[in-house]
Amino acid sequence: MAIYRLLHRGVFEPDDVRLLATVYEKVLCTVGVVDRKDPRAELIASKVVQLAQAGERDPECLKDLAIEELQQSRDIASNP
Repeated sequence: MAIYRLLHRGVFEPDDVRLLATVYEKVLCTVGVVDRKDPRAELIASKVVQLAQAGERDPECLKDLAIEELQQSRDIASNP
């Protein structure tokens, strides 16, 4: 899973890893990415980790911010 490859590089507590993995899955589901090998899955993982590194830990806020920022940058679309 893309999120775990990125989390392996950073320093996150176990609770944070679980939180970020859950948020990642929710974002994937929300935008309709099913295939974890889809390049958008890696973009989503990167964005979730980036937001967490900036200090965000609220799961709903992380999910909403990730979706909003990715859609604004046109990195993802709901249905390709």
